[in-house]
Amino acid sequence: MVSLKPLLILLLTFISHGVSKNTPQQKQQSSTGVIGGGYGVFPVRIGRSVLEGESDDENSSLILAEERTRRKDPTKGLEYYTGGWNISDAHYFYSVSFSAIPVFVIAAIWFVGFGMSLLVICCYYSCFRRIHYSYSRIAYVLSLAFLTLFTIAAIIGCVVLYTGQGKFHKSTSDTLEFVVRESKDTVHKLTDVLDILDTAKGIGVDQVSLPANIKNNIDRVDEMINAAATDLDSETEENEKDIQDVLNSVRLSLIIIAAVMLLVALLGFLFSIFGFQVLVYILVVCGWILVTATFILCGIFLTLHNVMGDTCVAMDEWIQNPTAHTALDEILPCVDNETAQETLFQSKDVTFQLVGMVNMIIVKVANIDPPPFPGFLGYNQSGPLVPILCNPLNADQTDRKCQAGELDAGDASQVWKDYVCQVSEKDICTNVGRLTPKMYDQMSAAANVISGLSNYGPFLAGLLNCTFVRETFTGIHEDHCPGLTKYSRWVYIGLAMVSAAVMHSLVLWVLYARERRHRKYTKLGVPASTQSSFAK
Repeated sequence: MVSLKPLLILLLTFISHGVSKNTPQQKQQSSTGVIGGGYGVFPVRIGRSVLEGESDDENSSLILAEERTRRKDPTKGLEYYTGGWNISDAHYFYSVSFSAIPVFVIAAIWFVGFGMSLLVICCYYSCFRRIHYSYSRIAYVLSLAFLTLFTIAAIIGCVVLYTGQGKFHKSTSDTLEFVVRESKDTVHKLTDVLDILDTAKGIGVDQVSLPANIKNNIDRVDEMINAAATDLDSETEENEKDIQDVLNSVRLSLIIIAAVMLLVALLGFLFSIFGFQVLVYILVVCGWILVTATFILCGIFLTLHNVMGDTCVAMDEWIQNPTAHTALDEILPCVDNETAQETLFQSKDVTFQLVGMVNMIIVKVANIDPPPFPGFLGYNQSGPLVPILCNPLNADQTDRKCQAGELDAGDASQVWKDYVCQVSEKDICTNVGRLTPKMYDQMSAAANVISGLSNYGPFLAGLLNCTFVRETFTGIHEDHCPGLTKYSRWVYIGLAMVSAAVMHSLVLWVLYARERRHRKYTKLGVPASTQSSFAK
């Protein structure tokens, strides 16, 4: 059971896509704390916070894949397990493992039964002398026919197993690559937001910059973003390496099993056909152990197949109910609520403040016509008025529609080029224009920051409502789950075919070799008593 959990996590829930470790300080905060200042009120919740905080509403919790996971639990008197998909619950693993109990029972019966049969046969031939034996043509033909049939079945099973493991490995590797790519993309975006906010601290237009309190808030958010990105990146890299190692080991093991079982089936057939009795008996003992191990592995993969099916159903149900508290909270948590809220709030606050700062310079400096007397602040600005920036936010940080004549931050730098004048050594315009090159560079830098923060707005909102986790689950469920469940089925079906075919072949090797020997003795006219001596 211990070995199954890493395999499960490796196959579907293996990377904490949105993990952000909670600091002890965060864990000590009240579960109903408030963050955001004037931006709005958000309930804080440690662990997963999706769109809502802690709630006493019974509907806020969801049991995932409840019907599919309703299986008998051997640790509770074979009562049905009702906890739904939850790989943190030992009873879930007991119940899902119990679904493969028929295969494990067959393995146990085969190991004990065939082992006892071998022991009895050895004791019988060691202690007793055969008195009479009559050759049967029907028994000889049937044993040969069934031996051929089961050898072919073993070959087909090995082909299914080899093909299935190849496709299974590709499917799991593709799933791993998808989740790693999504994780690294999240880290990259978090880092970009951090860089943009750092740039915003140094933005100044005509000696006007962001207030000190906003710069301090940016520093605090930088620490939170950096911690979230670092945790996610390091965990992704560590898990990716470990998971890929396990995938490669599983693939190598299945290839070896397919090759060994195919070799055993073919050698057993050939040794029986050519009458190499000693080699047949040695191969029977080896095959006895191999078949037992293969049956056990078949049961493990059947369990894994069921777990993956449960996981895919659980992800689909969570996609439909992203605000519910589920067992996925511990396996694939979103970025913690405080980091998401603070980052989103500060990015909006910086955007609002920068737009206001740039527009103030445009309106109160660039677009005025200073009177021609000494002492008045001016640099000989003239010509058409510079268009102001569109502020995408109202004062309460709600979305705002741009008005006619307002520039989008992404286009502002290109438009403002037409308003730049040439300047003298004292930074005075010498031709028509309202922006000096220095002012233009400062305003363009501010516009780039505003544009960058606006572009990352949906991403930051996605951190808050777990959109990025939902999108990851959707991608896995739609594009990867069908392959994972299909090819894991191929693997355990291939293992079952190989195990059953070689199991029957073991018995037929002995029977056919015996029939072949007595057929040979009968044709040579060897007396029954002599046959008995040879049999010993």
